Amino acid sequence: MGDSRPGDIFQPGDLLNNTYRIENILGRGGTSEVYKARNEISGRFVAIKALKSEFSGDEGYLTLMRREEEIREIRHDAVVRYSENHRTPSGMIYLVMDYVEGPGLDAKMKAGGMSAPDLIAVCKRVAGGLKVAHDRRIIHRDLSPDNIILRGDIPSEAVIIDFGIAKDANPGAQTIVGNEFAGKYAYAAPEQLSGQTDARSDLYALGALLLATFRGTRPDIGANPMEVLKKKALPLNTSGVPEPLKSLIDKMTQPDPAHRFQSADDLLAAIDHGMDERTVVVPRPKAVVPPPPQPTPKPTPAKRGAGGLIAVALAAVLGLGAAGAYFGGLFNTGPTLPVANPYLLTVEKPDGGPVRASGDVPSESIATALTKAVTDLGGTADLTLATGDISETWGADLLTVVASVAPLESWRVDLTGNDGVVTGVTTDQTAHDTVMAALGTGLPGSLKGKADITLKPQFLTAEAVDKVLASQTDCGPLEQMAPPTLGYGKDDAITVSGNLSGSPQQVQLFDALTAIADNRKISLGITLLNDALCKIEGTLPAVRSGNFRFDFGFGDRPDDNPSGRYFVGENPTIDLVIPADVVDGFISVSIIDVSGNVYHVLPNMNRPEDNVATLRNGATGAFMVRLAYPLAENTAQTIAFTIDPTTLGKSKVIVVASDKPLFAELRPTTESVDGYAAALKTAAATGDLQIRAIDSRILTSVEK
Repeated sequence: MGDSRPGDIFQPGDLLNNTYRIENILGRGGTSEVYKARNEISGRFVAIKALKSEFSGDEGYLTLMRREEEIREIRHDAVVRYSENHRTPSGMIYLVMDYVEGPGLDAKMKAGGMSAPDLIAVCKRVAGGLKVAHDRRIIHRDLSPDNIILRGDIPSEAVIIDFGIAKDANPGAQTIVGNEFAGKYAYAAPEQLSGQTDARSDLYALGALLLATFRGTRPDIGANPMEVLKKKALPLNTSGVPEPLKSLIDKMTQPDPAHRFQSADDLLAAIDHGMDERTVVVPRPKAVVPPPPQPTPKPTPAKRGAGGLIAVALAAVLGLGAAGAYFGGLFNTGPTLPVANPYLLTVEKPDGGPVRASGDVPSESIATALTKAVTDLGGTADLTLATGDISETWGADLLTVVASVAPLESWRVDLTGNDGVVTGVTTDQTAHDTVMAALGTGLPGSLKGKADITLKPQFLTAEAVDKVLASQTDCGPLEQMAPPTLGYGKDDAITVSGNLSGSPQQVQLFDALTAIADNRKISLGITLLNDALCKIEGTLPAVRSGNFRFDFGFGDRPDDNPSGRYFVGENPTIDLVIPADVVDGFISVSIIDVSGNVYHVLPNMNRPEDNVATLRNGATGAFMVRLAYPLAENTAQTIAFTIDPTTLGKSKVIVVASDKPLFAELRPTTESVDGYAAALKTAAATGDLQIRAIDSRILTSVEK
């Protein structure tokens, strides 16, 4: 549960539609926020997904919200139930849905993963929900661990909680919203990258997220678009995943859709067949620590590690020589000690997670030694005895590598036969140098390859963040909010405020920050502005706020308008509140509207006074100056207006405080944004003019 913040869309205790009382926030993102609320009539908890104000008038995002609402026609226990979209009096759009209590698969993944039998239960449940959706020609397109919840922490009670491509409550998710691609890179099917999507794409995503949840780590999809494309063209590495889950995932995640299950029905049939009590599943023998000698030892069936399946060696089956298995036709029989080709092993310690070893080993002695090394580090091993094309010293060489990288904060050892890839990350210079001295020029013994260990600064500097912000600026400066003096520690959040020209730029900024954040939380307080406002923002000098305040109201009633949102035909009033400590100098106030026109409110030809002392006329304390009046008080010396349906969107009211008049001569009452920007640039370049402060506020006009 998150703590509320002053800038949140809703606050605890807010009552929506006289029905839904906000309890607390569940998640925040760049486009929406999700809240837990109580129905005051029934007492039932619901979840409320609220679209941020800057997107509530964006038809693209409204379409996504409407499409998500249509999911209410689906009736299946594995699909969250939706109610309908609502609009608050201030224009905020929100969607009401069932509240599902339980952990998400993303939480399970972070906690180290789930067992194979539990994930098969999740797979069957989610596939059932997808079948109903696909039967109605609805494709999810965005399945990932964070939008599957285990109701009551029960795998067979899994629920898909989000059918909205615009969803963003986990700031670390890389989601694109556009015409060509929608989905998370890590779990999206290869064809989604080129805009092709059908039911088989959802099955790929389900398989990919099951694999990630089993391993307890997000897929490695590469650091740039070319790496993503290359990796998406390859089958996923399911080495170490026990049967029958391995074969299920292999079939679900084939790069070519034609080679996958062709429907959720096919997937469910395979699961039901594989789970039938008459089916005998005999995986490769497990490597286990030998039991103490017994006078008359009896053979016992080999077992998988944590989360594995028990190999059922029935006497009748063995008598027939059928030491194999059958799972929906997905895998074939094999010898007791099979040949592994390729011969794969992975030992890894993800950042913040436990050590895990999975894959092939050639003997029980090596399995025992590797299991001990891993358990001594607080981890688990899931190893399979197999023969393959490896050297005689393979096991000893592997143990040397694991011992060498163990001091690092995170590391991974991937072996394919005798070829190895060793990577790691540390903030300790000594640990880095020690590992590189041992493995940097080559792996030990017969293993081929070398280690690549990254020495990561313990702190992310504010300067490094500033470089990213500078590269993403397109609508005035982007700023860090209270960056730590020594830099961002591992648990510090990076908070950025400022303006951008559109949603794609906001996604691009988030991705650029994610690339350097190293799993730190990212919070964006971004306002999206039109081209006219961005042109002005790019011209204004970078000066501090002077704590000037704009108060919005209505000409026909005494109500305040804290949202700054007006409907067509309404008559806004605007007051400038001058801070108590501002007693001299000059002010210039203008309104830049969505069409690119600039209205000079103060000073202008009809109201030329801009001297703060003269405006105060001896008054002390905070001082109010009315800028836009009710229609009933309109005169030749005042400005009064109503919202025009031909110029809807965001306008900006801006005040510039300076030691001298901002412009040498009065500007025309109305001019183009280009003319105003050029005049501002000239004024700012004047050597004898000091601009003391700039403050502004957005006024949004919308249709009823």
